[in-house]
Amino acid sequence: MNQAETNRFNELYLRHLRLLKLQGKSEKTIDAYARAVRRISKHFGCCPDLLSMEQREKYFSDLVKSHSWSTVKIDRNGLQFFWKHVLERDWQWVKIVKVPKIRSLPDILTVAEVEQLIGATRKLRYRVFLLATYSMGLRLSETLALQVGDIDAKRKVVHIRCGKGRKDRFVPLPDLTYQALRALWRKHRNPCWLFPNAEGSPEHIRSATTHMDRGGTQDAMKVVVEQCGIKKKFRFTPCATVLQPICLKKA
Repeated sequence: MNQAETNRFNELYLRHLRLLKLQGKSEKTIDAYARAVRRISKHFGCCPDLLSMEQREKYFSDLVKSHSWSTVKIDRNGLQFFWKHVLERDWQWVKIVKVPKIRSLPDILTVAEVEQLIGATRKLRYRVFLLATYSMGLRLSETLALQVGDIDAKRKVVHIRCGKGRKDRFVPLPDLTYQALRALWRKHRNPCWLFPNAEGSPEHIRSATTHMDRGGTQDAMKVVVEQCGIKKKFRFTPCATVLQPICLKKA
């Protein structure tokens, strides 16, 4: 792109980000939709507002071959938003990409397998993390984001904030899970996080300002799964670790 075209792209791109924020889109959605605009611009080497329908059709034809349907769907939605709200043009080519509806269910671990995973996890914070996730039926991101103030010991419930769909909810807190969370917190006494993103001395952990990293937690769990020899196809992700609460036997 020449300088004039680059300036126009930057102006439209920044407007795209502003409108996404004004519509209350999550940071994850904003990043994905913004990436869709950058990807198509880089592919053609020009500002997206200059692309013809034929070029867009060819672009998605190539994208289907090189990327997952999930990526195709996100890019379609991101560019649709760009066309309708930033360029203020009719979105007449939405039907050129119709993602097939594939409904698959993740493998579900048995109570025995969950107990095996917890027993094989050496680090206390990961062991308690697994217990909390499976005993309360939480998503990975929900467990990571648990704060001290979310635990209602008297009513034996946990306040899950900004869960799926940005909705809050309360979930039952099993006695065993409460005792484990309490024991973990007594070791680090972080004023905010139940799973602080720090290791080492209690003082260092106590001063942590963020929760455990999602990627690092997933990697640690994968190692335990391999050690236990579990072959089921399930992933430790914010949307895949969704189970009904299960009751674990007290060790």
